[in-house]
Amino acid sequence: MPLLIEDADWQQLSAGLIERAELLDLLLADLYGPAEMVANGALPAAAVAGSPEFLRPLVGVKPRGGRFLRFYAADVGRGPDGRWWVLSDRTQAPSGVGYALENRLALSRALPDVSRTLHMERLAGFFQAFRTTLLKLDRTGEGRIGLLTPGPLNETYFEHALLARYLGFLLVEGEDLTVRGNALFVRTVAGLRRLDVVLRRLDADFTDPLELNARSRLGVPGLVQAVRSGGTVLANALGSGLVESPALMAFLPRLATHLLGHGLDLPHVGTWWCGQETERTQVLEHLDSLVLAPAFGQAIPALDMRTSLLGADLDGGARRKLSRLLSRRGSDLVGQDVARISTMPVWTGERLEPRPFILRVFLAATETGWSVMPGGFCRISESLDARAFSIQRGDRSADVWVLSDSEVLTTTLLPTAENVRIRRSSGTLPSRAADNLFWLGRYLERAEATLRLVRALVGRLAETETAQSPLVTRLLTLLSAWGAMPRDLARATPGRYAMAALTRHDLPGALPQVVKNARAAASVIRDRFSPDAWRALVDLEACVDAPIPTSPSEADAYERADSALRILSAFSGLASENMNRLTGWRFLEMGRRIERSIALMRFVRTFGEPGAPQGALNALLQLADSQITYRSRYVMMEARGPVLDLVLLDPDNPRSFAFQVARMAAHLKVLPGRDPDEPPPFSERIVARMQADLTAAHADSFDLADFEALESDLMLLSDEISAHYFIQETAVDSWPGQL
Repeated sequence: MPLLIEDADWQQLSAGLIERAELLDLLLADLYGPAEMVANGALPAAAVAGSPEFLRPLVGVKPRGGRFLRFYAADVGRGPDGRWWVLSDRTQAPSGVGYALENRLALSRALPDVSRTLHMERLAGFFQAFRTTLLKLDRTGEGRIGLLTPGPLNETYFEHALLARYLGFLLVEGEDLTVRGNALFVRTVAGLRRLDVVLRRLDADFTDPLELNARSRLGVPGLVQAVRSGGTVLANALGSGLVESPALMAFLPRLATHLLGHGLDLPHVGTWWCGQETERTQVLEHLDSLVLAPAFGQAIPALDMRTSLLGADLDGGARRKLSRLLSRRGSDLVGQDVARISTMPVWTGERLEPRPFILRVFLAATETGWSVMPGGFCRISESLDARAFSIQRGDRSADVWVLSDSEVLTTTLLPTAENVRIRRSSGTLPSRAADNLFWLGRYLERAEATLRLVRALVGRLAETETAQSPLVTRLLTLLSAWGAMPRDLARATPGRYAMAALTRHDLPGALPQVVKNARAAASVIRDRFSPDAWRALVDLEACVDAPIPTSPSEADAYERADSALRILSAFSGLASENMNRLTGWRFLEMGRRIERSIALMRFVRTFGEPGAPQGALNALLQLADSQITYRSRYVMMEARGPVLDLVLLDPDNPRSFAFQVARMAAHLKVLPGRDPDEPPPFSERIVARMQADLTAAHADSFDLADFEALESDLMLLSDEISAHYFIQETAVDSWPGQL
């Protein structure tokens, strides 16, 4: 169920939060500028300098456009008397707005008639105003805004991806970006492209390992200098997390008088910073009625304290430890009133019951001032404990409906039919996205090669081959070279080796690890696949992780490999039919073609050499998935010349080496950044050389050295593609007229 708020109540809350956002922005401008609030005694210096969010390299740096805060959130609770209270401020990189958007979309689909009947305020206008404001800060005129994320391992990555798609921003990680000439650029497959405005969802300390946290691997070296010189705008500005610390909350009423000329209309929970003797004494005297919290948001090991704890819960030993800590490091703690908040009705599965809630409200700075999103992210506790500190994270969430007294205008971020501009391009393709598409193709093809090897091995064992036959030995040797053969199965049967290649997670070339790598690459670019294609990858992972029979047989291994191959074929078909023939698809294709060619070279070297054991050519046809074609052409037993011609030189066989090389040549010729007036890139010359060698070759003339040379060329081609398209090291000109 949603949280319903009447318009009059919402307007009062909004006015108080706008006032608070303006105060925090003015405070940041002062603390990183003249520092008058510290100089005149309105704010103790230790409450600023003691915060890890006070970034000294940013002192004296005024953001381009003047604002430190462009996006602000506040956690609020309603008291038993119906009055709203601010519980905490979020100024670093406020999260939750994407989840609020997702809640709204889900509930609107579930209850479309109800949402229209109740005159619910729309969210799109808020996002539209925020996006328009950021676009007007972009001096490139290209409308390219970045959303900087820590990456898919971050717990809120889903929100980052959702917001990037909804707002039309480019989702980037630190490794996608580089600073050149005091300007920020994104690495794309077409070269470096200017990124003038970035919505930051990465904590400031991690953004620049040169001037901030040297251990960070998430940021961009030189980003602080780009900001300092005005070469880029970050929203929010670096260092803005300073004013969300509980320590500063204790001084906001006094600071409001200095900076706004009046007090705050919207109260916040009573806070006492223990860095001052009087406040420290008061906290100790009233400990049973207060909550203790870190003053600067960091854990306090001395009290085994990560978030907040209730003073009344401390025993005698803990109180003595607290007293010693306060006398030694009182500035690390604050005491706060225990805020009791009201409840909302929640459906528990059987009936409606009251549950405490905290509401996060979002504000964006626009050209006309602060805009408040008419809704929010509501966190609901499963417990009946109505003390605010006990539900800081919440157990479930709900949509928030602000109900208007009149008809609500429909607003959308989508272009109207009258002003839509026809486009056939998906926009900028970051090098990292291309890199992941390329390696996704390689991992999927590597998985297929492993599966075909296992199926061929088990099939031979089920027929007439013995475990000691030369053909089985060669298949096992290939699996070993693949990294899919365990060394801890002394004198195991080939069937056990086959099952190990399908199920062992500790082998780098075994199916589970290869599929895991493929899933990791795909997770970064999930938005580039259709739901059906993504589902195929999920099904493949489920197939790989399916329970293993207690005593697996060779038939179990064959069925497992066969099932996984069918899923891989389904993904290939979906990608082929559903992905537009744009640059991203080409990198996926090239990855597959290169890996398929490498596997084919290894198959041919093992089973196509002169003097190979009986049945080797048949195994080669099976591994190259070319048995049916061979049988339709030659009414005879396998012969080396015709087999090699089919799997190496036949341009019409989609599994042949020549076909893979031709497809790679076609893709390379249309990749972005290619200058038709310049000589072909080295990658094209490698492929052209392979094509020339294949055209002049005769199947019977191939020997082991030829196969090794072709495989070496493929490795070189892969490295050249990576160096040219995935690692942008070419210098660029400075931004015109600046920096």
